[in-house]
Amino acid sequence: MLHARHTMERILGADRVKRRGEAKMSHTQPQPILPMIAGNWWALLLRGIAAVLFGLAALLWPGLTLYVLIIFFGAYALVDGVLAIVAGIRGTEGRRWLLLTEGILGVLAGLIAFFYPGITALVLLYVIAFWAILTGVLKVVMAIWLRQEIENEWLMGLGGVLSVLFGTVLAVLPGVGLLSLVWLIGIYAIVFGVALIVLSFRVRNHREEAPGRVT
Repeated sequence: MLHARHTMERILGADRVKRRGEAKMSHTQPQPILPMIAGNWWALLLRGIAAVLFGLAALLWPGLTLYVLIIFFGAYALVDGVLAIVAGIRGTEGRRWLLLTEGILGVLAGLIAFFYPGITALVLLYVIAFWAILTGVLKVVMAIWLRQEIENEWLMGLGGVLSVLFGTVLAVLPGVGLLSLVWLIGIYAIVFGVALIVLSFRVRNHREEAPGRVT
């Protein structure tokens, strides 16, 4: 009886140690980011469409002035920021702080453009540059974490790298004219938007293929 009691205590002790180890691993393991993005794929799609529309408007609007460009950018940044915040709030798991941070930056940039429409081209350039660099870095971080869960994560990384490069070019070329600024912004927005649209359908397909993993 004594031997059986000692054996049972050892078994129970080993089981407690195992459970503690599993709990510690689950606590320290990084949470997946794919379920949050796949669960809000529609927000990613709308953000991509908004970017493409903004880029086309910047390139095709007849007689585009600096004031109109500021309004276009403000509207796009606000829409993109709000959609990112909504997706971050709706996310029940994963690193949703990335989307929330990106959304807040977009809303702030949009508000600056709307409440200070009389800003000069130089100030607008720096606002867009810092916004693009910061949001681009966040997208690159998301892509690095996303690569462990899905293929074609390079689309998110591509969007982030494009944003960083675009922002850097604007920051180091403060003397760029309005025409050059329009072309830079327009081409960047279209390419960036297309990448987001393709990625949105990619994560939506993953959600349909593996509904048990995505909420």
